[in-house]
Amino acid sequence: MAPASDNDVIAAIATGQGRAGIGIVRVSGKNLSGLARELLGAAPGPRIATRATFRGAAGEAIDDGIALYFPAPGSYTGEDVIELQGHGGQVVLRMMLRRCVELGARLAEPGEFRRRAFLNDELDLAQAEGVADLIDAATEAAARSALRSMRGEFSGLVRGFAQRLVELRTLVEATLDFPEEEIDPLERDDALGRLSRLAEDLARALALGRQGSVLRNGLQVVLAGQPNVGKSSLLNRLAGEELAIVAEIPGTTRDAVRQTIQIEGVPMNIIDTAGLRDTDDAVEALGIARTWEAIGQADVLLLVVDARAGVTAADLAIANRLPQKLSRVTVFNKVDLSGDAPRAEEEPQGWRAYLSAKTGSGMDGLRKALLGLARWQAEAGDIFMARERHLVSLERVTASLRRAAHCAPRTELFAEELRLAQRELDSITGEVSADELLGEICARFCVGK
Repeated sequence: MAPASDNDVIAAIATGQGRAGIGIVRVSGKNLSGLARELLGAAPGPRIATRATFRGAAGEAIDDGIALYFPAPGSYTGEDVIELQGHGGQVVLRMMLRRCVELGARLAEPGEFRRRAFLNDELDLAQAEGVADLIDAATEAAARSALRSMRGEFSGLVRGFAQRLVELRTLVEATLDFPEEEIDPLERDDALGRLSRLAEDLARALALGRQGSVLRNGLQVVLAGQPNVGKSSLLNRLAGEELAIVAEIPGTTRDAVRQTIQIEGVPMNIIDTAGLRDTDDAVEALGIARTWEAIGQADVLLLVVDARAGVTAADLAIANRLPQKLSRVTVFNKVDLSGDAPRAEEEPQGWRAYLSAKTGSGMDGLRKALLGLARWQAEAGDIFMARERHLVSLERVTASLRRAAHCAPRTELFAEELRLAQRELDSITGEVSADELLGEICARFCVGK
């Protein structure tokens, strides 16, 4: 079998598995008119929904549906694209796909349609990732942010930064080429002022990117504490349903119970864990070991204590074992029994929330604390969906600009830091990128996308 090529005609079922009213088979490649005539009897008009009978090799009807033809370059992939919209049964769709293969297409690999769109300059890497994030969005806010990235708003921002770097580099190169000028071009054209303003704008973009990262990945929140302090009740109250068993018997929770909730559109992955104590019960001890493992992977820990007893020596022993970098909220539960007023307070050592998981009083304060730890700003309407590689690149650009400012008197070093910053920005959109990065991004798409 010949190796796969970007010049092959490719085909795939573009709709999800299962039974549905409509299913789509997508075909992409160069000059699909011949395939269309064999399959449909005639090539449909460009961008016109055409009623058609999809036919097999002997002219027998496979299905009756709609055919759409998008000629290059104005298509999903930048190539000729045909979409066959038929009935959504898997058997029928596989028959249509098999017929396309008989006519010269090969089965598309995961993400190959998007790969071709990138190679044909129909979208960049950040936009391709925006498509995947839109599909995977867990909240409406995440979907809106992913849509902004998919439509190129984030890419436009990055390219704007890159253009400003190009202008700065032009000034610096002129200085290197004409060192005998009496007036320093860097001072005359306010190069350091431009650099400072660019760094400020980049810092704002990085803050928005971190917000988008929270939307994409969610905040990992672990409930921990001694047995019988109300962790499972708190999970149920946050989730709005009875997910975990609640009982007066210590050690009821043996394994982690996980639930994703959203607070003001921000996804929170809440994990209820086994109560932390010394035990001879082998099963409970295994649950406690998994609790410490979950804590090590968390962004935020809710350390739940009984408000009637306050923070005890056992609670302090738990706190002393926690990773220092872990953000935490000390939750004083059962204020309905202790008489404490429901409230949430931010202190230098972390948040303290007084509430009753049983009655629900004080829960708004806990939600406020979680949003604060997520650094969420509800009024930020221009958040874009950001991935870890985007944030790392923006942080590297920030570091390069900082070094450039420090070495400005040495023009050649100043120019080199600007070059490195521009190259890092270009890697976000794929202006410069490794083939393995493109392959990794595309491989995460389903077949047919």
